[in-house]
Amino acid sequence: METRILKVKVDASNIQALGHWKDSDNKNETSNLNTWEVPTPSSSSSSENDNDILSPLREAAHHLRTTDIPVAFPTETVYGLGADATRSAAVKGIYAAKGRPSDNPLIVHVCDLSMLRSLISSPSSSSSSSGQNQEEEKDPIPEIYHPLITRFWPGPLTILLPNPSPSLLAPEVTAGLPTFGCRMPASALARSLIKLANAPLAAPSANASTKPSPTAAQHVLDDLAGRIELILDGGSCSVGVESTVVDGLCSPPVVLRPGGVSLEEIRSVPGWEGVEKAYKDQAEVGSKTAPRAPGMKYKHYSPKARVVLYEVEGGRGEVPGADVREAVEAVGKKEVKSVAVIRTGRWPVAGGLRSQGLDGAAAAKDSGDMAEIGFVVREGQWLDEDDTTVLARLLEIDLGDDVKRVAHGLFAALRELDRRGADVIFVEGVSDGDDIAAAVMNRLRKAASDIRI
Repeated sequence: METRILKVKVDASNIQALGHWKDSDNKNETSNLNTWEVPTPSSSSSSENDNDILSPLREAAHHLRTTDIPVAFPTETVYGLGADATRSAAVKGIYAAKGRPSDNPLIVHVCDLSMLRSLISSPSSSSSSSGQNQEEEKDPIPEIYHPLITRFWPGPLTILLPNPSPSLLAPEVTAGLPTFGCRMPASALARSLIKLANAPLAAPSANASTKPSPTAAQHVLDDLAGRIELILDGGSCSVGVESTVVDGLCSPPVVLRPGGVSLEEIRSVPGWEGVEKAYKDQAEVGSKTAPRAPGMKYKHYSPKARVVLYEVEGGRGEVPGADVREAVEAVGKKEVKSVAVIRTGRWPVAGGLRSQGLDGAAAAKDSGDMAEIGFVVREGQWLDEDDTTVLARLLEIDLGDDVKRVAHGLFAALRELDRRGADVIFVEGVSDGDDIAAAVMNRLRKAASDIRI
């Protein structure tokens, strides 16, 4: 099938045209997130520009309602591959397009709290509520999540919720688990697509399974061309790593996957001060149990190139160029023609590898996509100890020492080095902590073929 990219012409000046929150008289703490509204074609006719923004979303929403082929769309974290979470045939389309294992559960995306409540309300309780003699119905959203929703939604946080029986969700969404993960994206574009589709969207990252997550429409096209029909292009993703997944249904509550909301931020919320980690940074290959959240079991985020990750201990890390023989050993095979380095603030130029051609004017000209991501790729040669023998072509990306910038550019950097033919990528790790660095290192450890401490 042909894969088309539909550009959504949205920026800070016209983002309001995508939709707005409906005012509510309800005084509970999450009332402003109750209902997300999208202009109808007639009400948006005041501006041709507004119609241009909504037109590709309406086409994509029609596609989601009438076919079983998923649609790729941008969120603030990464690009998602969405399908109607209530229809089995549509959800199966996600697994087929990605080549994703069927026991890896999917995160459900909702546009507002009304949609979420419709998914988790018990059918028996809603049919027995009298309304007349019941002043206020109990909120089906567990109380433990209310402060998190108030603080972090819409945003890169996924909460684990009980799946009622019977459930509106297709069984393929939960992979047989009694719970499901749900989030409300910060992207107004994503929320409006969900609203127009009139259904919650199951949406993992829009990449081929195990590959680096996509943070630009081109990344999706590189992986899924011919497997899906539509990609909504809303520009690069602002966060760059997936959502944090938390489980508040157990005591103490736990983080199942680190992501765009840090552990220290979660611990600052009442009721979540004692939250613990419940994830492993490397794939739990061999486990016979279904993962409780995406990213817990299988090898993820890997480029085609071999990734050699250098951990940081005690505020300092070794560098691949500390010993030429060790670096050659880390490369692992004689036929390697192209070696790459990703720096994150501590390593010297080229990670200490002896090099030529990487200075100043030798920097490779950036493409438009890379300029948007915020880094350049420099190209030169890796030299032996005598500084005259060329061992391999050398590529370098410096993501800087701002961990949020590292998170924003990480997946794009891995993909760009793959695109440029790197056989091996040396990566400088960041200091592990309770901030977004935990998500960065979690992804790198899952991507790495070799971890050096």
